[in-house]
Amino acid sequence: MAVAEKARSTRRTELIAVAARLFSERGYHGTSMQDLGDALGIQRGSLYAHIGSKEDLLLDVVEEGADRFLARGAEAVELDAPASERLRSLLVGHVEIATQHLDASTVFLNEWRYLSPELRDHIQEKRDRYEGVVRRIIDDGVAAGEFRADVDIRFAATLVLSAGNWTYTWYRPGGNLTPTEIGERFAELVTRGLEA
Repeated sequence: MAVAEKARSTRRTELIAVAARLFSERGYHGTSMQDLGDALGIQRGSLYAHIGSKEDLLLDVVEEGADRFLARGAEAVELDAPASERLRSLLVGHVEIATQHLDASTVFLNEWRYLSPELRDHIQEKRDRYEGVVRRIIDDGVAAGEFRADVDIRFAATLVLSAGNWTYTWYRPGGNLTPTEIGERFAELVTRGLEA
């Protein structure tokens, strides 16, 4: 990678992180290009050398979040383990991502709806794929007799995702539980409710 390209890439990464923080704190509509420029210490006009629009930044933040969740979901679903262990892995990974990337997760979970319809559809497809991973794990558990046969898989997947998603609203670094411990407690409660 050329030096100029690497500097551009580093600057873009910094810009995305700042956008995640500001969009998380102020909301997408509450953050101006001037706010972004001020936070980065560059002129508003110079931002356009790095981005096409504010929406491009929102898409970058949201897409990075979607890709992080999808990657951890893929790891969990491919484990050679019982469904309860795969579900535990997914929930622990979900909470770890949500807490390690708190600003970006907040934007991913809240501000994505402000994307234009075509971009929103693109992100919705990724969100649906991730929910599909959760459903597959639960369905596998039902099929193996590990989880109850009467489980409403769609509802159970919604519960799993809701537990993980809302962590960003109350989690504070330095609390009594680590992100891993939070995910493990969620998983224990969920899998006990699903057990055959």
